[in-house]
Amino acid sequence: MSVRAFAAVVALVTLSFVPTRAGSPLADPPAGFAALFNGHDVTGWYGLPQIDPARVAAMRADERAQKRAADDVEFRKHWSVESGELVNDGNGPFATTDRDYGDIELRLEYRTVAKADSGVYLRGTPQVQIWDTTEAGGKWKNGADKGSGGLWNNSPGAAGKDPLTRADKPFGEWNTLRVVQAGERTWVWLNGALTVDGARMENFWDRTAPLPKTGPIQLQTHGGEIRWRNVFLRELPAAEVTTLLSSRIEDGFTSVFNGKDWTGWAGPVENYDIVDGAIVCKPKSGGTIFTKRAYADFVVRFEFKLPPAGNNGLAIRYPGEGDTAYVGMTELQVLDTEAPVYAKLDPRQAHGSAYGMAAARRGYLRPVGEWNFQEVTVRGSTIVVELNGTRVLDADLSAVTEFLDGKAHPGKDRKEGHFGFAGHNDPVAFRNVRIKPI
Repeated sequence: MSVRAFAAVVALVTLSFVPTRAGSPLADPPAGFAALFNGHDVTGWYGLPQIDPARVAAMRADERAQKRAADDVEFRKHWSVESGELVNDGNGPFATTDRDYGDIELRLEYRTVAKADSGVYLRGTPQVQIWDTTEAGGKWKNGADKGSGGLWNNSPGAAGKDPLTRADKPFGEWNTLRVVQAGERTWVWLNGALTVDGARMENFWDRTAPLPKTGPIQLQTHGGEIRWRNVFLRELPAAEVTTLLSSRIEDGFTSVFNGKDWTGWAGPVENYDIVDGAIVCKPKSGGTIFTKRAYADFVVRFEFKLPPAGNNGLAIRYPGEGDTAYVGMTELQVLDTEAPVYAKLDPRQAHGSAYGMAAARRGYLRPVGEWNFQEVTVRGSTIVVELNGTRVLDADLSAVTEFLDGKAHPGKDRKEGHFGFAGHNDPVAFRNVRIKPI
């Protein structure tokens, strides 16, 4: 997505600085933002060293309390507030927000010194990198010569690991950092320059798992003094996240549903309604409707809304008749997985799963009745499902040898077929359906 296009999605807000005491250029939060640091004390923050959030969550309540008390002693030794600035001496645990956050826009300023490096943890996960970018800093071997503002803990060669440009200011000057997090997708601007453009932020703690849905903001300390000020945060509404994600790299996508009639579609369309531009399965009805055009490799983007316990599916490389879960490459589940009626569901039946073959990660659906955004990439024998910006499935169906109830899926190796919706009696809704052949 271009910088211009992104700016149209998330409006730029100019920070208006107003001095509140001598030598303290504190700013009022921009409209819609809240100040995470009040400029006076560390209210809302505590100390936490680098640790997998899952380890902390697994502790007993008394163990967590003991750890927090010990970390707090160290936190207050190494962190202070001076003239509206949050100051760390280069040691001690990281400043950590009391609250957890999910999809956000974060803005802050920092100033650091030679030999120091630091970063901003998102959802308790490292990190948007801050370097001493000089050769004398000794970190060029680690990529410091490329500049700050990258997702340094991403895998080598992964998008976002190295910043798109070097935008650091000289020592002694304040740097401005702006971060937008939507699911796992991250955008970063350093001093107004785009350094990360919608790259996936990997889960440092478990690279086989997606980024946690929520977690704290942490300000890292490492090796030298760093100062922070004007730390502002805005939680992104779901509709804005959807617009942002659906606008990312739009080239090549074509709408396959016009929102008015069934032009380009086949199958039992009489079992579906068109309501406010959306495809809605009629209650106690269903069947698989599908595009007249067939696809081999493709990416599909769409929005969907589930009623309570709603059940539907995506027909992938469907031959045009039969049960797509078995005769097509797969049926990707569209399901209110968290409904009590599905408490004993097989993992391979959860939302986003390749039905009966490969289980998707759970916990990333929006509440029932809200629109979700999903992107599915089908390439060869592989399927990747990204739900609300988070990768929940990355599977190679050619490697699957065990099936739900031992029932074979003879269509899983199909190379081409139609895309569609496999209704199962519930009024699940779909809209803004776009496909890009690849």
